[in-house]
Amino acid sequence: MSTLHQDSIVIDGLIIAKLDRSVFEDMKKGGLAAANCTVSVWEDFPKTVDNIAQLKQLIRDNSDLVTLARNTADIVKAKAEGKTGIVLGFQNAHAFEDNLGYIEAFHDMGVRVVQLCYNTQNLVGTGCYERDGGLSGYGREVIAEMNRVGIMVDLSHVGSKTSEEAILASTKPVAYTHCLPLGLKDHPRNKSDAELKFIADHGGFIGVTMFSPFLKRGNESTVHDYVEAIDYVINIVGEDCVGLGSDFTQGHGHEFFDMLTHDKGRWRRLTNFGQVINPEGIRTIGDFPNLTATMQQSGWSDTRITKVLGANWMKFFDQVWGT
Repeated sequence: MSTLHQDSIVIDGLIIAKLDRSVFEDMKKGGLAAANCTVSVWEDFPKTVDNIAQLKQLIRDNSDLVTLARNTADIVKAKAEGKTGIVLGFQNAHAFEDNLGYIEAFHDMGVRVVQLCYNTQNLVGTGCYERDGGLSGYGREVIAEMNRVGIMVDLSHVGSKTSEEAILASTKPVAYTHCLPLGLKDHPRNKSDAELKFIADHGGFIGVTMFSPFLKRGNESTVHDYVEAIDYVINIVGEDCVGLGSDFTQGHGHEFFDMLTHDKGRWRRLTNFGQVINPEGIRTIGDFPNLTATMQQSGWSDTRITKVLGANWMKFFDQVWGT
């Protein structure tokens, strides 16, 4: 691990791994100071509360490696102690159900990031896999309440129209925590140059993923393709609002992807990724130091590398969460 990587605050804007001690050990190996870890996608309110309770127990049981992160001070402390700060996040507002009061309740539990939709329609708006009806009236109330309590609005799997309306409706900047550019690969989950520019122009943030189905060369991709994608985004929006959002699914098998890619409403098959192979050189969370080395090999300045590894996320978290 290079000194630059070791000294940097490294943040992963999205991990949906099957969390256990081995993954936490890998986070340490990768030098992660913090990660936004998914605790809810299709689960309702009670099941999500159960997921949170279980994860908090897991964090307590592995307190030598991880700690719960509710703010940036917690992330700084985790880094100083050689631990990883676990940020609780949702990939769908489904668990809010039709009750605005649940939003503050979840914030009290430690939830700090919520993606509005997961691929399809919900009470808030529309996902990226179907005709986009935009943000609902309830969706506007949800965003206002998320702004008030300090939960980040994530739009990674959200449809284009709903995203645009959410960016304009939110009084706090919003993010694509894990996306890739459409300019490198045409895929419903990827964002156009115009969409990337629009969120950045409104103070928003872009976490770039390395999920191979969305990368230019798919399962043939390497860590160099990931750096190329980050570079592409930086060339459009600049280096101050871009970070990492790997979308690591470490530890999960076929059954998990089967659950994720079926819409809960009608059990429709949305997509089939087949076998997902992470880019060579960054196969696991522990390989993050290779990413820094590849950025250095690509001629990136130390300043740019430090920003993209996590300094940009830290500034953004402060804006959205408050202190």
